Amino acid sequence: MDQQVIAVNTYLDKIIDFGFEYAPKLIGGILVLFIGLWVTNLITKAVGKSLEKSSIDQSLVPFLRSITNIILKALVVITVMGMIGIEMTSFVAIIGAAGLAVGLALSGTLQNFSGGVIILILKPFKIGDFIEAQGFSGTVKEINIFSTMLNTPDKKLVIIPNRPLSTDALINYSTEPLRRVDWKFGIAYGDDVENFKKAINQFIAEDDRILKDPASFIGLSELADSSVNFAVRVWVDSPNYWGVFFDMNEKVYTKFPDYDLNIPFPQIDVHVQNNK
Repeated sequence: MDQQVIAVNTYLDKIIDFGFEYAPKLIGGILVLFIGLWVTNLITKAVGKSLEKSSIDQSLVPFLRSITNIILKALVVITVMGMIGIEMTSFVAIIGAAGLAVGLALSGTLQNFSGGVIILILKPFKIGDFIEAQGFSGTVKEINIFSTMLNTPDKKLVIIPNRPLSTDALINYSTEPLRRVDWKFGIAYGDDVENFKKAINQFIAEDDRILKDPASFIGLSELADSSVNFAVRVWVDSPNYWGVFFDMNEKVYTKFPDYDLNIPFPQIDVHVQNNK
């Protein structure tokens, strides 16, 4: 009976010693945890407001605010664990190994994620721009952190991962205020070249959307099998590109006969020789 009492007293002494040793650390850790989380929320809100007032793309604000919040909370938790006596070396090693495994499993997703960050920071294009990339052309509808959405001219929605958009070549048709419209028109052999130039210059003069500066260009580009081909180049404001392009094609087709010009088509002359 005396041995049992001694054993109980020993355990009680150990518990009391443990409480005296670790209770202050535990209480201090809890206080640091609550204060740290409170300060983290204040800093996150301040960073968010600062980013909203800055010139940074607003699509990037929620992402940066979330990253800031996660990093600060992780630092608070690590600090608290160190205060209460948890060995951090093994813990950090475990976290590192887990992070490496997750990174390898989600490598493609992480590449798209980093590509989205690059796009939002460097801004090779923005919402409303007409771009050509990865075999697709369309107006940028939305830029997400993992992908970009395009509306094609025939109203199809194309979703392109951000990694190739941030690393591969793309064409942004909306960056410059002016665009050059190019045509190749052919006339028949024997047609008057001066009549062709007169007709094209007249069509250009009639269209107010075509700019006088830079000047238009007309030049003979090719002596083809069935036609004499000319290159015609004019400059327009970017939004007028397609309207000018289609209207000029229609004028050439409908009004060339008024200038004694013929639109040639491929043909073959067959000569039959009768040998008797």
